[in-house]
Amino acid sequence: MNDHHHHHDDHHHHHDNRYSDMEARVRALETVLTEKGLVDPAAINAIVETYETKVGPRNGAQVVAKAWTDPVYAEWLQRDATAAIASLGFTGRQGEHMRAVFNTNETHNLVVCTLCSCYPWSVLGLPPVWYKAPAYRSRAVIDPRGVLDEFGVVLPQDTKIRVWDSTAELRYLVVPQRPSGTEGMSEADLADLVTRDSMIGTGLALAPEAAR
Repeated sequence: MNDHHHHHDDHHHHHDNRYSDMEARVRALETVLTEKGLVDPAAINAIVETYETKVGPRNGAQVVAKAWTDPVYAEWLQRDATAAIASLGFTGRQGEHMRAVFNTNETHNLVVCTLCSCYPWSVLGLPPVWYKAPAYRSRAVIDPRGVLDEFGVVLPQDTKIRVWDSTAELRYLVVPQRPSGTEGMSEADLADLVTRDSMIGTGLALAPEAAR
């Protein structure tokens, strides 16, 4: 069963078919520096990849790990994610207003931005390229189970898939289920099990043995 939550009215989205002033300046500067031989595009791509998949998502991973180990914090995160996340020092542009949605045995949450690519940078770092792709933005709504299958997430047929549509006013953080066999693990070790994709909903938290 799929449960779509769309908020398309008056989004004030910053569409990704044109650059913001800052993005245009950065790209122009990168082009000039590359032409002068002062920067290596491959090195820039490596840095971006690091921030996209490793450094950036560590903030969100800490939020999830704390929610797994602290029921009071988990309740706060569910009630007022913006304040709960800010209490850990993670706030700023593109992450001012947050909502946390919790996966359960009955419901799996998936986040998309159907009109552009709204994404909680302060919590998850840079958005992955596929998140901004038209194919993901449309198919996540039309065929979320098929999309998850392509990401390697195969769910029981009776598991409801709830699709959340991010906007410029509200962004989402998926709190994946805590893996079994993690009893007694520290918050820091638990955070290592939380992947960027699991906080978007296109993945699951890692099993303990997979993080070693």
